[in-house]
Amino acid sequence: MYSRFTILDLFLLEHQAYWRSEPFHLCQTQQQPWKKINRPLVDWLDSLNKENIQTLKDQPQLLVEELTRFFPQLDTAKQTVQFERTALIGLDLPRSTADGVPGRKLQQIMAMGEAALEHHQGKEWLEWCAGKGFLGRILSQQSNQKVTSFEWQQSLCESGQKIADDHQLKMNFVQGDAFSDDADDVFNSNQHAVALHACGDLHVELVKKCVTHGLPAVTISPCCYHLIRDETYQPMSSVAKNSRLTLSRSDLRIPLQETVTGGERVKRHRQLEMSYRLGFSQLLKVELHIDEYIPVPSIRKSELAGGFESFCRWAVEVKEISLGADVDFEFYLAQGEKLFWEMEKLSLVQQAFRRPLEVWLALDRAIYLQEQGYEVSIEAFCERSVTPRNLLIHGTKIEG
Repeated sequence: MYSRFTILDLFLLEHQAYWRSEPFHLCQTQQQPWKKINRPLVDWLDSLNKENIQTLKDQPQLLVEELTRFFPQLDTAKQTVQFERTALIGLDLPRSTADGVPGRKLQQIMAMGEAALEHHQGKEWLEWCAGKGFLGRILSQQSNQKVTSFEWQQSLCESGQKIADDHQLKMNFVQGDAFSDDADDVFNSNQHAVALHACGDLHVELVKKCVTHGLPAVTISPCCYHLIRDETYQPMSSVAKNSRLTLSRSDLRIPLQETVTGGERVKRHRQLEMSYRLGFSQLLKVELHIDEYIPVPSIRKSELAGGFESFCRWAVEVKEISLGADVDFEFYLAQGEKLFWEMEKLSLVQQAFRRPLEVWLALDRAIYLQEQGYEVSIEAFCERSVTPRNLLIHGTKIEG
């Protein structure tokens, strides 16, 4: 793991100009920070049409093959981020176990549950950021052991406890704040702690508390690395602390920008919304001479159906900006649509660095556990088509 980390650390440090750039803003300034240092890359990007861009976005392997011409070290990085798939045979779940769980989410939970059971140590379970306890339900059924399900939202605790009681499962929901001292009360040295897609500092806090309380095992699948309390990322392992790489919250969002959910309808909605936002930004620059980007709040999908002009009038009302009467909205919408494809083109460069950055973060957690006396593995617990956040970190405490 140290070797993998070192390779990725150097790779990310040497190529910061490529992955730290923000395509949404770059496309509006018509600037590419790599223009002077990698002209062949610029020429290749300029040669791509909409169909080429979409194909490369949909086929990450093809994109990496293309970009390796411009980043020779990308081939080594690609090998470094490969992990073995968890060997799964499937679980036989009692009827109604999966009630209320969407299909793809159920696949994630079942895969994570089976992997945790395969690695199981201890005599009971601690389910961290449990929600309604779907994962804990599987662990309780399959192992016939007690599960403590820790969750912030009281309503989810109540709902989860009712379902568990109805199924006569050994589950106890505890409402609490993961960052409070009281959270320590749910830990004991017989537990195997699990967390599926607990966000940012929430899964970091779990790992640290597992070490403090000497839990025999911990199994996590990290997510939402940017949801941290500090302005910049706080490394966990000694090797990451010694790295020259510093990561902002914006940097930590990069691994999360790949999604597989929603299909064509969600793609079309995203294209529409981003085109509207980019078009509105151009409108402000030309009509009102506002050069700095004005962030606009999130908007419901249904409100986009009113069209671009409606979006702009809503946005200026929200931002308390006056807009003149003679605005050619069609012109600015066309500008926004053009900039959308420029943004998508530029994002291809950053896309190649998403997995290396995510694995750098996962290795930091894994090496920290190693340094604290755990035997640690990283594996891919499901296909990326089920979720791109498919890395599973498992630590077993070394006795003696």
